Amino acid sequence: MTDAAASAAAPLEGVLFDVDDTLVDTRAAFAEAIAAASRVWLPHLPEERYDDVLALWRADPNGHYRAYTRGEVDFDAQRMARANELQAAFGGELLDDAAYVDWKDLFWGTFEASWTAFADSRGVLDALAGAGVRVGSLTNARVELQTRKLAAAGLADVPLLVGVDTLGFGKPDPRVFAEACRRLGTDPARTAYVGDELDVDARGALAAGLVGVWLDRPGTRRGGPHPEDPASARASGVHVVHGLDDLPATLGVAAAQTPAPR
Repeated sequence: MTDAAASAAAPLEGVLFDVDDTLVDTRAAFAEAIAAASRVWLPHLPEERYDDVLALWRADPNGHYRAYTRGEVDFDAQRMARANELQAAFGGELLDDAAYVDWKDLFWGTFEASWTAFADSRGVLDALAGAGVRVGSLTNARVELQTRKLAAAGLADVPLLVGVDTLGFGKPDPRVFAEACRRLGTDPARTAYVGDELDVDARGALAAGLVGVWLDRPGTRRGGPHPEDPASARASGVHVVHGLDDLPATLGVAAAQTPAPR
């Protein structure tokens, strides 16, 4: 049976979205924040190296952020560790507690001011709504933070259902996907999860009984320890899309689909 035929036999009830680098262009916001912090805390570094700083930040090769999502460290502990990895790698002085507060204020203020949605986010949300498909978001960041981020990006109508603070841990634990489906009111087997990280997002969703979709936007892979191979993704049962415009067709969603029961 083809994907389209399977969708017709069991219409999709819901789509859950990751927030960062899926609906919201967090990479671009981080680029602005990294540049602002580097100008102050790595003043010797030429601007053409800022992309290297951003790449190390996003790769997070020692897994500090994922340790946070597993409930092993608090938010500032992982953030300070990552900031000092940048300082060490690019020849800056290590941040003590007081310096970290100043670094964080500059970095975070710039980051928040730079939140914007991807150009294809609104269109796919409207297309799914028009097809009667329920939508929500599931994130490995705090609910309050991501709610503000969605609102700032013009996506306040996307309900933030589960964050890392909801259960005290995040993806890829199958319990967070199950809880998001429960709150969305959909059957996990008829719910897709869309995210930019192949392992914690798409494969995590698939392992939890959802339809896993990896959003592999051109030029935005994190590198480092993150699995990012489209062929192995498809072989494991994950759908791969290169933009959100491709999502409805990939999932077999048509505008004429009967709305899911409320």
